Amino acid sequence: MQAPFSRQALSSLVGRLRRLPRPLVSTELLAFAVALWIAITCNQTFLGKLVGVPDASAGFVVATLLLALTGLHAFLLGIALTRRTARPVLGVVVVVAATAAWYVDRYGVYLDPSMVRNALHTQTKEAADLVGAGLVVHLLTVALPALVLIALVRIRTSSFLGAALRRVVVMTAMLALVAGSVLIAYPWLAAPIRAQHELRYQITPANLFWSVGKVALDTGKEAQGPRLPVALDAERRHSPGSARPLALLLVVGETARAANWGLNGYARDTTPLLRDRNVINFSDVTACGTDTETSLPCMFAQTGRRDYNETRIRRHESLLHVLARAGFRVSWRDNQTGCKGVCDGLPFETIDTGADADCQPGRCLDGHLLDGLETRVADGDEVIVLHMIGSHGPAYDHRYPADQAFYQPVCGQLDIRHCDAAAIVNSYDNSIRYTDQVLAQAIDRLEQLSATHDTALLYVSDHGESLGENRLYLHGIPWRIAPDVQRRVPMVMWFSDGFVRRIGLDAQCLRRQSTVPVSHDHLFHTVLGLLDVATSALEPELDLVMPCRRAVHRDAVNAARPLPG
Repeated sequence: MQAPFSRQALSSLVGRLRRLPRPLVSTELLAFAVALWIAITCNQTFLGKLVGVPDASAGFVVATLLLALTGLHAFLLGIALTRRTARPVLGVVVVVAATAAWYVDRYGVYLDPSMVRNALHTQTKEAADLVGAGLVVHLLTVALPALVLIALVRIRTSSFLGAALRRVVVMTAMLALVAGSVLIAYPWLAAPIRAQHELRYQITPANLFWSVGKVALDTGKEAQGPRLPVALDAERRHSPGSARPLALLLVVGETARAANWGLNGYARDTTPLLRDRNVINFSDVTACGTDTETSLPCMFAQTGRRDYNETRIRRHESLLHVLARAGFRVSWRDNQTGCKGVCDGLPFETIDTGADADCQPGRCLDGHLLDGLETRVADGDEVIVLHMIGSHGPAYDHRYPADQAFYQPVCGQLDIRHCDAAAIVNSYDNSIRYTDQVLAQAIDRLEQLSATHDTALLYVSDHGESLGENRLYLHGIPWRIAPDVQRRVPMVMWFSDGFVRRIGLDAQCLRRQSTVPVSHDHLFHTVLGLLDVATSALEPELDLVMPCRRAVHRDAVNAARPLPG
């Protein structure tokens, strides 16, 4: 018997396809057909959110919107297509649009510039967590029919003048189609559009066209020259306390959300070891963004979310550059996708993913961030940043050792939508328990070093996570409309006895203040305050520790601080 996929069978299939009638169409008609296909198959989430609850007019509104989407994408394709480039360009657009629609429909993501920037900087191992059999089936269902159409049709040839005239007429007609359709549907669309401006980032693939262009433009601006300096007057001032070497461990968490943090009152005690270490827990902390690409530069910036300007943040130096200028030895140790420019020009190290068995598959577990920590702390003043993989999804079950799955059953699928809701939460909570363990081990090592050094730890996560609430998964929803679970994050501080004496800290005062609302905007100024860095860039009202320093220390720091301007 002949194998169903033998070379002869495949050759026979190709021959039959070649004998099929091949319609002769213009480039514009082919672009319109592909745009219509994309509008119908790749914009279900957008249409569902915009139309809302079906009623008597829903069918009419959907049809009108489909015409608008078709006209929009046919116009955009018309800008890029020629007869020679039509097949490859349309083929790529179909595959990209179908892929984008998969993530929009399944995880509720918005493909805005921040999300595109995040995707462009995603490493292969991290991206692999987001690819599964479901995506392959989706591409075969959605993209393949359009690709077959593109391959089979013949494209009409015409003179340059005739083709140019036809293109102008068709593109004008597409603009008229968009304008007319929007005007007709506007009475039904006005309210949801005004309430949810971010919905435009779920129009596929126009969202990608716009966002990729915006990212490319912004990247070009950022590349124009070195980063602009911040706090040129930064200077280290020694407080009246101990003059021993100082070591601050600044741990940047990943995707840890405040709602599942045991110290915040979560039903499960996911942070038992930190509770035993008597850390100071800040229970109401708001993140700068909902993805690493946004939050990391923002949280280390002087201005942060206040008067937010992403380009300005990326063009200026970070907190770490200021600390290095003030005389600290600053280094970054990474178990993630880099420092996003925060540590440019400073010592940087990535964990060796081949060093240990538990680094396979994917990257190492976060415990390896602590390898050799004691030897890294020298006789000078140190600031060491550890960047965790934390609870990055969807492969939550890869973020902790298999023998530490405290909560069962767990979700072992990359397409977590197919897991039971409780299993998703179990996997996620296990990853938080492991973060608790790593932080507790870090504190224990700093405690051992406290015989010769004044040591401290500050941990804060970059953003939170959705675990299926309101059918949202993962993170990256635009900050303005993101749910609290993506914007609220945990933050803890720990200080050795020597560090407490050094800065004159009233720990009980700080513990009482740890319930007030704070944000990533406080990080820049709090770290400068903790390390007694005097600069006019420091805003005392954003230094969380300053109100709880004893008067003699507070007065000494204030006297040393340069006046603004």
